[in-house]
Amino acid sequence: MSIQSFQAPQRTLMGPGPSDVSSRVLLAMAKPTIGHLDPAFVGMMESLKELLQYAMQTKNALTLPISGPGSTGMEACFVNLIEPGNKVIICENGVFGGRMKENVIRCGGEPIMVSDEWGQAVDPNKVEAALQAHPDAKALAFVHAETSTGAQSDAQLLCSLAQKAGVLSIVDAVTSLGGTPLKVDEWGVDAVYSGSQKCLSCVPGLSPVSFSECAQGVIKGRSTKVQSWFLDMNLVMGYWGSGTKRAYHHTAPINSLYALHESLVMLQEEGLENSWARHAQHHQALRAGLEAMGLRFIVPEAARLPQLNSVTVPDGIDEAAVRKRLLNDYQLEIGAGLGPLAGKIWRIGLMGYAANKKNVLFCLNSLESVLIDLGTPLSGGAAVKAALAEYSE
Repeated sequence: MSIQSFQAPQRTLMGPGPSDVSSRVLLAMAKPTIGHLDPAFVGMMESLKELLQYAMQTKNALTLPISGPGSTGMEACFVNLIEPGNKVIICENGVFGGRMKENVIRCGGEPIMVSDEWGQAVDPNKVEAALQAHPDAKALAFVHAETSTGAQSDAQLLCSLAQKAGVLSIVDAVTSLGGTPLKVDEWGVDAVYSGSQKCLSCVPGLSPVSFSECAQGVIKGRSTKVQSWFLDMNLVMGYWGSGTKRAYHHTAPINSLYALHESLVMLQEEGLENSWARHAQHHQALRAGLEAMGLRFIVPEAARLPQLNSVTVPDGIDEAAVRKRLLNDYQLEIGAGLGPLAGKIWRIGLMGYAANKKNVLFCLNSLESVLIDLGTPLSGGAAVKAALAEYSE
């Protein structure tokens, strides 16, 4: 057997994640590996927590990156806050609300489902009705930015409903962090989790989380042990807590944490508000180009995520064949639909480092060229022309 070193192809990543990673972040990963209890690494951990607090707009002491993808952050929130018998009101308007339900069941809790059509934002009136019908609920859980559809819900309003009802709020911000406003303290979010590979433009494998003082009190006051030893915040904080003395918990993904640190430094340099504005600007140009091709968004304009654009596939077009052509001929990745939207939509990401004018124009030109080649009656160059007109305004 003679297996050679793996050579990764150079792609442009414009799917639902991961997103393009900048050379600065990749170079940060190549720094020398040191011990996970090395004083220099501990110092980096402290600044990493501060950077995450800035990105999430919070002063929560319990703010840190979980060693694992966004799904690990999701599980960390549920296993720490939910005990057997607890009722949790879960908003489901896409794939990831369903995963919240599964987490609650596995914690021994009782999910109370509030369902909305895929592509729609969570209906706050339904949530308020569910909270009133279940005054014994412990938490309200919802997805801020539903990656499976590109719909964004009003997190500020939903958290205010949770506060009014005296329940915890658990928020999925995997696709929103860094791309659209997320204000943990101002909105009163109790537990929030995200991922490193979306709008932070870091490598996959880390999940930033943050717990409010109220949530921390709930964790400390549990009557049962946290279901997961690895994700037990009482133990994890022995390693990630303040100060230079740390208790061994697990060997952290050291080089990946270098990468997250660098990506957050880049976010700090750009400024949160500027990052939000950049995503919005390039979304509008992409929107103009997609609509010039006759592609329809499945999410109403008021609820659209700028960083995740879901559009319907034209009649008679094999959506998988288009994606294959884009990957093979243009080294461009866009995403497919999930669940009931499989085969019906494309999901086009504009996340973090990938949210730029060059990528927008490249994606529009490539997609238009493939569709024309497959027989779609389009005017060549119209999509790019529409995007450029949007940029010039």
